[in-house]
Amino acid sequence: MKKQLSMDDPQKYEANKRRQFTLRVNIFFFCTFFLFSVLIVRLAVLQFVDGKELKAQKADLGTRSTPIPPIRGNIFDRQHYPIAYTTSTQSLYFRIESPQNKDDVVALAKKLADIFAKYGDPKQKQLSPEDIIKEMDVGYDINKAKTTEPSYYAVPRRIKAGLSQNEMAYIMEHRDELKWLEIIEESIRTYDPKPIAVQLVGYMRPYSAARTSNLELYKNKDKTTGYLETEDVGFDGIELMYQEQLRGQNGAKSYPVNATQKIVGRVEVTKPEKGDNLFLTIDKDVQRATEQAILDQLKWLKSPEALSNPYANRGRNAVAGYAVAMEVDTGKVVAMASMPDYDPSVWSGGIPKSEYDRIQPFVNNGTITTAYPDYPEKERGKHPSSIVYMGSTIKPLSVLVGMKEGLITPTSPYNDTGSFTFGKDNSKISNSDSAAYGMLTAWSAVWHSSNTFMSAMIGNPLAMRDGQKAPDIWASYLAKFGLGVLTGSGLPREYPGLNEFKTNTKESIQSRMVYASWGQNEKYTTLQLAQYATTLATKGKRLQPLLVDRVETYEGKMIQKFDQPIVLDESNFPNAYWDSVYKGMQLVSVNNFFDGFPYSFARKTGTSTQSIAGKDVDNAVFVAFAPVEKPKLAVAVVVPEGGFGSWGAAPIARKIFDAYDQYYGLDDKGPKGPKTGTTP
Repeated sequence: MKKQLSMDDPQKYEANKRRQFTLRVNIFFFCTFFLFSVLIVRLAVLQFVDGKELKAQKADLGTRSTPIPPIRGNIFDRQHYPIAYTTSTQSLYFRIESPQNKDDVVALAKKLADIFAKYGDPKQKQLSPEDIIKEMDVGYDINKAKTTEPSYYAVPRRIKAGLSQNEMAYIMEHRDELKWLEIIEESIRTYDPKPIAVQLVGYMRPYSAARTSNLELYKNKDKTTGYLETEDVGFDGIELMYQEQLRGQNGAKSYPVNATQKIVGRVEVTKPEKGDNLFLTIDKDVQRATEQAILDQLKWLKSPEALSNPYANRGRNAVAGYAVAMEVDTGKVVAMASMPDYDPSVWSGGIPKSEYDRIQPFVNNGTITTAYPDYPEKERGKHPSSIVYMGSTIKPLSVLVGMKEGLITPTSPYNDTGSFTFGKDNSKISNSDSAAYGMLTAWSAVWHSSNTFMSAMIGNPLAMRDGQKAPDIWASYLAKFGLGVLTGSGLPREYPGLNEFKTNTKESIQSRMVYASWGQNEKYTTLQLAQYATTLATKGKRLQPLLVDRVETYEGKMIQKFDQPIVLDESNFPNAYWDSVYKGMQLVSVNNFFDGFPYSFARKTGTSTQSIAGKDVDNAVFVAFAPVEKPKLAVAVVVPEGGFGSWGAAPIARKIFDAYDQYYGLDDKGPKGPKTGTTP
């Protein structure tokens, strides 16, 4: 019918279409007008009716932000074995706000003490209300009036780390009544259960303690921006040396709160940036073998076998030992042992004073600075520290200096009668056990370790010829071999050694140079002796000791790799001089401790004597490198009160060489034994 209408009357059909279109347009405009009117009315209500109430609500809202400590990078050995690494823990923090009533804070502390006692791990130290108030740092304690202003007002204080699941559940459930508290996930430092290179890796302490110390890094506010009072920072060793790379960057947790500090919105979290990972040059297997070798030797020196030996028993009082092994090709330190060591986990969560006092004598790295044996405080002053005279280990260098200065030649003869007299007062120098070696030249003087040859042919002539300049000339040669100067390792607190032949002005120049020529007027660290041995092995190239093999991001992306040796200094001597020194060093007696050693090796023993508390003690010193034809490894060992170097120190070096040969190889054939498993 409709089709019929359109065909019969087209004009009526078009009029009908226009009416329908007009109706739709009118409906659209009416709906739009209606919605717009509703919106205007709603805006008017919000402005004139609800405006005051909404402004009041807005005034009651605020944003609360809590910094999240950074995630510290890990420290591995060169084979990716974890030595110091980061694990996660839940910690409870307290924030100071204004106003904050003392009674409310004290009540909170007492409530927390009850919560910790009821829901916490019973194996952990139980915190008292007094302990909690102290950690809150509010400027008062429970029993006294407020006496000081809290430090770093806006910085949250860590009350307790390592919350248990039950503690967290209770605190979260009662969050509204437990004001000013926040649970934050953070990282804590964890160490291998069997300590590895403890003093090299170093330790960490809260930043609140670090910023009041004399450490330059933490005095520089530009470098410590964003540091939290409660975060742990490097305080010694690698942890301090690479603090900036290891630390990472803070994160933050922020959320809206109302006037009662109740959370009324969604929490926003800015994740902390993870620090970089370090891969050290030390190998955990060689390191452990070195540490065990020292402990075994100290035990052997007290055994019936050693005590019955007239030479070995001179080391019966030894209780400490230090050793460094350095790769000759690269300068990389493969082992650095300072014994005794300690369990580094004692620093986590705060170290008890009794334990702090116990480890203080040997908390320092004895291979680079002063450390003491594990003696009671009253006994400590009666024994030598880790810094001893280098003794006869200096004699290869003495011969080189003598030849370079034209005082001797490789074939200059000297008749060793066992003693040498010098000076106006006829001071007398003798060989060990007053031995007389007869006719000597440079190489045989090194072999027999002749004190008289060094005195008569080198020390005394140098003093007579150069007078006041002699100590400076001597010091300049020693410095080129790493003695009397910093090694360049970069380790904090490294000691540059002591050139007593320059500082001991009470003695005559002649006396100082005579004693210096055979190692009784200079004290150096074990790392310096290792660098010295390496310089002998490289024929004059002093290499920087490298302690870090590579740096990677936390996710494993390479940042920096240390592949090339760094030459700090270089000395040039004719090959004939080196041949003379090497020949003598290969003949030095080490008893039977190197029996079966399959490589040629150059070595020098030392027995350094020093007066301690009115009595003379002998310290065992030993340096060596192998193989002579193509040196791979240089080793230095110091055993205070160890007696003769050949008996007290050489056995330790042998085990270090064996360990390196097993895991890496002292020749081009590679490792001689299976590598133990590592944990990635």
